[in-house]
Amino acid sequence: MTSLDKPTEDAQDDSRAVTEAALFEAFGGVRGMVETVLPGLLFVTIYTINKDLHSSAIAALVVSLLLVVVRLVMRDTMKHAFSGVFGVAFGVVFAMMTGNAKDFYLPGMLYTLGLALAYIITTLAGVPLLGLILGPVFKENLSWRTRNPGRKKAYTKASYAWGLILLGKCAILFPLYWWADTTQLGWVLIALKIPPFLLAVWLTWVFLAKAPAPIDVFAEMEAEERAEEERRAAEREQDEAAAGRHRREM
Repeated sequence: MTSLDKPTEDAQDDSRAVTEAALFEAFGGVRGMVETVLPGLLFVTIYTINKDLHSSAIAALVVSLLLVVVRLVMRDTMKHAFSGVFGVAFGVVFAMMTGNAKDFYLPGMLYTLGLALAYIITTLAGVPLLGLILGPVFKENLSWRTRNPGRKKAYTKASYAWGLILLGKCAILFPLYWWADTTQLGWVLIALKIPPFLLAVWLTWVFLAKAPAPIDVFAEMEAEERAEEERRAAEREQDEAAAGRHRREM
């Protein structure tokens, strides 16, 4: 390794580390996955045992609320826990209204389908959804759209990956919603919670790790503000110096 090679490799390692940290933050990490899986797992487990919709739904909702309370006590990020509570609450309300236990899963399935279409449609429109989600996390906002074509290409590939993976998941679940019973649908849905998600996150990491580094627009704004302050300070010094010369001349 030459002295010229090492900075490049260090920069690549730093970029990958930043990408990993940003993805971990954006998608919740291990804890976020547990909070996503646990309520549905509890619902299908209890329903498999006693076939009672009410006790299964209430247990799922209670554990979702407990997860929120734990995050509140620990003063942790709430967005993943709250999204889980809303998802479970919609499922509970829908299943209670129809009296069909399978409808506990329907709102989540429809959300997955809508998200898949959003990834694909926004990418076709030239504004890949993943870039909108991760741009603020990487402190680049929308700079990737016009100033960093390599990043836009990576976000495009990753958004297509998310959309196609989620569509594949829907292609399995929606037929089961019509043909399978509640426990069969529930266990398949639980089995499909983590693997497709991990595949999509891994592909996102692969694409972004090979992309150019993000442009830190916040750092640019701070640098511009500092430069403007320095310019004003220099102008004040020049004005004061000119005023001093004028007084001496008088």
